[in-house]
Amino acid sequence: MKIITWNVNGIRSVVQKGFYEFIERENPDILCLQETKAHPDQLEDALRAPLGWNTFWSAAQRPGYSGTATWSREAPAQVTHGFGVPRFDAEGRLVVSRFKDFVLYNCYFPNGGMGPERHEFKQEFLKRFGHHLQRQVQAGENVIVVGDYNVAYLDIDVYDPKALAKETGFLPEERQWMTSFLEGGFIDGYRYFHPQEKHRYTWWAYFQNARPGNRGWRIDHICVSRSLEKRMKSVQILDQQQGSDHCPVVMEIDI
Repeated sequence: MKIITWNVNGIRSVVQKGFYEFIERENPDILCLQETKAHPDQLEDALRAPLGWNTFWSAAQRPGYSGTATWSREAPAQVTHGFGVPRFDAEGRLVVSRFKDFVLYNCYFPNGGMGPERHEFKQEFLKRFGHHLQRQVQAGENVIVVGDYNVAYLDIDVYDPKALAKETGFLPEERQWMTSFLEGGFIDGYRYFHPQEKHRYTWWAYFQNARPGNRGWRIDHICVSRSLEKRMKSVQILDQQQGSDHCPVVMEIDI
C-alpha cells in the first residue's frame, strides 16, 4: 500500500500547479491532504468526488482556513472528523479513517506563531491529541498518523537549529512533545529509514526565497505505531515536487 501526505496550501491553488499530474504519476492508494482552505461545496465535482476515489473532507468553520481531506481507493469501514474536542474539531484539522487492519489519522496540527493565545492553543492540542493517540495504541490499535505536524524535533530537521531555537515549531517544549510522542509507542517513518540524513526538508517559507537555498524544515511526518514496524517498506520525501510551500511524503507499507 502506498500512502502520501501533502500540505497543499490551498486545494484550489494546487490544482493549477500539477496536482492531477502528480496523482496520476504517483498513483497512491491513499492520499492525505492538509490546509485545503475550502469547503467541499466550493469545489467542482471532479475535485470534490473524483472518479475512482472515496473522498472525505473536513472543513473549518472559518472560511478559507485550515481543512483536511483523505482520498482512498478502498472505502474505509468508518470515517470521523476530529477527536472529540470541539474547539479543535471546529478547525477541520482531522480526518480519521478506520480500515480493516489499521486506523489512519490525517492531521493538520495548529501553528502556534500567531501570538500567545495560538501558542497555548497549539500546546493544548499537542497534549490532548498525544494522549488520545497513546490510548489508541494501548488499546491494541494499529495506528498511522500522517500530516503537517508543524513540529521539527531534531537538529538535522531544520536548516539552522541555533537560529531557530526560539521559533514556533522548534521550541523546546514542542521538540520534547514529539520525543515523548514517539517514546509512547510510535515510529518516525522517515528517520527509521534515514536516521542521519541531513538537508532533507518538507517545508520552505515563501518569503526570503527559502526553497532555492534549501533553508527548510522537516515538519511533515508519517508516524506509525510500533505494531506496524515490520510492515513498513520505505518512507521518502518528494522534495522535487512543486505546487505548495510543502512537499509530499510517501510511505510504502505491506498492509
